[in-house]
Amino acid sequence: MTVSAPHIERIDARAYRVPAPSPEADGTLAWDSTTLVVARVRAGEADGLGWTYADFSCAPLIEGKLAAAVVGRPVLDPPACWTAMQHAIRNLGRAGLVSCALSAVDIAIWDAAARLLDVPLSRLLGRVHDEVDVYASGGFTSQDDDELAAQLDGWVRGQRIPRVKIKIGESWGNAVARDIGRVRLARETIGDDAALYVDANGGYSVGRARRIAGTLREFGVTWFEEPVSSDDLPGLAQLRSPDGPDIAAGEYGYDLPYFARMLPSVDCLQVDVTRCGGYTEWRRAAALAAAANREVSAHCAPNLSAHAAAATPNFRHLEWFADHDRIERELFYGGLDPSGGRVAPSMSTAGHGLRLHADAAAEYAVKEGR
Repeated sequence: MTVSAPHIERIDARAYRVPAPSPEADGTLAWDSTTLVVARVRAGEADGLGWTYADFSCAPLIEGKLAAAVVGRPVLDPPACWTAMQHAIRNLGRAGLVSCALSAVDIAIWDAAARLLDVPLSRLLGRVHDEVDVYASGGFTSQDDDELAAQLDGWVRGQRIPRVKIKIGESWGNAVARDIGRVRLARETIGDDAALYVDANGGYSVGRARRIAGTLREFGVTWFEEPVSSDDLPGLAQLRSPDGPDIAAGEYGYDLPYFARMLPSVDCLQVDVTRCGGYTEWRRAAALAAAANREVSAHCAPNLSAHAAAATPNFRHLEWFADHDRIERELFYGGLDPSGGRVAPSMSTAGHGLRLHADAAAEYAVKEGR
């Protein structure tokens, strides 16, 4: 029997700028708000939703160049739609904001397809895990000791999440004493049974990262994210050690060749579904990692990442990032609960199950890029 697939009729995009509760910072960047760009795909009776954490400028790109590439195409063919968008953006450059916009649309198309078929998105993607591990992430360098301890205690004891990550590499790696002090405080706060991860956001030089890695081992740190710039592939490779901690990077991967180049330099590959090119490119990056005997970890956007995670055989864990968790809880219905340290995408809800809370989002709407 031939099934007639509805065609994509329209794509809309809106941007929302959500203030942080207080100014936040990591080792190399400070911010006071986060911008969310939401793409909406309409096809027949389906209404698919996707988003990216990027700049307002993604919105006109989605409604212009990307919409023109896929409107009129069958919504049940997400990879074909993705390929059409990829061809359309050739002269715009794939990396950066273009890839973020592409990701949001790809996610929305997959969601719409799953809703039309009345199946959970993780099943359409090829579910292999009933549930996946998460780690709580935040620990900004802008927090004082009391704030950091309270956040860590809330994760480990309040929500029973047995894996946590804090930021180090403060002031581009020039505040090592404070970095070590915060790692010590984190270990004292969470106790010996919880896993402790750190993220330097590329703040250290290779030499400084190598020296601090020894101290991190003393505190039982098992994950060292972007100890040096993710562009410094030889530097990342030099820092890998049989004694750990695992070296991780990949959140700035915008296309498949990037991940192919990075794989020999890391112990675990990070992929961000809202940057890499959406679920379509995620699947290819995860396959590359599997071929190199590497696991994949999901970077941010937790409620979208969970569905790709459940469909990835070589998956390690999902970053439950404090900022994105806060935004997704406030602006969307149907979010997952990371309490207990694992999440299980619903098997009774079509698509990814998330819906925009229009009234809550309205106050954060960005107009004309301002």
